[in-house]
Amino acid sequence: MRLVPLGSRRRAALALGRGKLGTAFGYRRARSHELIDIDVCPVLSPRIVERLPKLKQALVPLLGGKREARLSLTETVSGLDIVLEGVSPSLATLGAFAGKAASLGVARLTVDGESIGPVAAPQIDLAGVKVRLPAGAFLQASREAEATLVELVRDGVGGAKRIADLFAGLGTFTFALAGDAAVDAFEADEAALAALAEASRKTSRLKPVRGVVRDLFRSPLGVKELKAYDAVVFDPPRAGAAAQAGTLAKAEVPKLVAVSCNPGTLARDLRILVDGGYRITRVTPVDQFLFSPHIEVVAQLER
Repeated sequence: MRLVPLGSRRRAALALGRGKLGTAFGYRRARSHELIDIDVCPVLSPRIVERLPKLKQALVPLLGGKREARLSLTETVSGLDIVLEGVSPSLATLGAFAGKAASLGVARLTVDGESIGPVAAPQIDLAGVKVRLPAGAFLQASREAEATLVELVRDGVGGAKRIADLFAGLGTFTFALAGDAAVDAFEADEAALAALAEASRKTSRLKPVRGVVRDLFRSPLGVKELKAYDAVVFDPPRAGAAAQAGTLAKAEVPKLVAVSCNPGTLARDLRILVDGGYRITRVTPVDQFLFSPHIEVVAQLER
């Protein structure tokens, strides 16, 4: 088991709402709809926590006549990236927030798909590569967990020279692997893949990186396509990758690495692969979701 430290989480889902005791900015009480106001959080990055009180004051006017709004918040190289849902603030209130954004450490606010902020797009660092962050794009919860997952994935592919990175997202594993191997990154989210491709073009030290838009749930890589690779990494959403595991089980890729935030669907996918002739060599849980039942798992397999 690998553990991440307290104060390391760079991404959070919060709510802002009006209740009987006034406006609250925080989390739901366990097994309840009650919204609990917070001004500290032991799992969040200190750079996020120190901004919570002022953020609350600045965000309240954006509620307008609405009772509640959903908010996702990500700490980036450029500052905080905020996506606000469930409200339709006026241009005047958005303008007022924009005037405070820099002092709040906010790089971008996105409401209903429209973004405002002092920079064109916040950036994140993936294995030393600066990548533009599309609003709402997936990112591992903490840098420490990301580093641990990357270490385990690199160990799992060994000395592979041609790798397929499936469900690649923004390139969490792509860029770490591309230092030593040619990588084909497959991802259905076109905005994420465009950011990955842009970053790879601007980074000269990488081996060839090819981005491919592909819905791997509906169109998994086939056995013939998989012949091109000596290692495959796949990090699907919680639903897992049963269809892709089915074609991998029939292929002859020497090394596989499966990353999952859902042990249940991972176990199902591993069963498919083992029945197809793969051998599990290592399974490592990574606890990046402190104080919750959720866990990340990395499984390494070989033929």
